[in-house]
Amino acid sequence: MTVSSYKKMLKQLKSKPQKMQRYLKFNKPKERKFGKGTRQCVRCGSNRGHIAKYGIRLCRRCFRDTANKIGFKKYN
Repeated sequence: MTVSSYKKMLKQLKSKPQKMQRYLKFNKPKERKFGKGTRQCVRCGSNRGHIAKYGIRLCRRCFRDTANKIGFKKYN
């Protein structure tokens, strides 16, 4: 289940608190403490290809777009 559909369902269940509690008990996404799911790109929110070195916190695609602005240079 994606996060967007999870949030849509919560909007629908606001008027039914008992059903909302039951839904949350079994369907809400886990809180991650370690691993790939804990870190995400600041710019696009992706969990894949994450670069955390030097406190960059960007995915590889966003890093390529913004590398020159940040101050990285490409050497051949």
